Amino acid sequence: MHRLVARKAGILPAALLLVSVAAGAADTREALMLTDFTPDTPDLGWYTQNDNVMGGRSEGDFNIADGQLNFAGSTNTNGGGFSSVLTRRFRLDLSVHQGLRLRLKADGRRYTWELNTNARNSGYPVSYWAEFDTPDGEWADVEIPFADFYPHFRGFKLDGPALDPADLTGFGLYIYDKKDGPFTLQLDRVEAY
Repeated sequence: MHRLVARKAGILPAALLLVSVAAGAADTREALMLTDFTPDTPDLGWYTQNDNVMGGRSEGDFNIADGQLNFAGSTNTNGGGFSSVLTRRFRLDLSVHQGLRLRLKADGRRYTWELNTNARNSGYPVSYWAEFDTPDGEWADVEIPFADFYPHFRGFKLDGPALDPADLTGFGLYIYDKKDGPFTLQLDRVEAY
């Protein structure tokens, strides 16, 4: 269960990877900042992908300004019905952490966070999805335990393999709640907890 609390291509810097292991070894309750969209944290190389890759009609885009990723557009279920922002590939070991914490402000719609790894099922790449609800117009911390992520491929839930947080290669943020209409989400930071 997700908890809401109101309140460039390449490899992530080695310092971030080392901090992850060291912080987790000392105290797994310690949060690790992955990005807060400022020059002090890694640029994860975000880019947009809408359902037009499969003939859909949804529109969405993002910008990064004032230390926030602003994701907005409109979904159209007469087609794929989704919009997303994804990162370029990286390598990250979060095995000493329990999940991700997102600081965000949104519109009350249901969103999906995606984790990518090197895992495959029948030769095809597997991603891992976890849906979460957002309060309408209020800042909130959304905690998503790694245990809540399920294997996924092209719209289908898979039986396996299980997520390995030691093998993360990318993130994604989706609006795919099977509803038509405008959406907006401001993402302030992403942490591992």
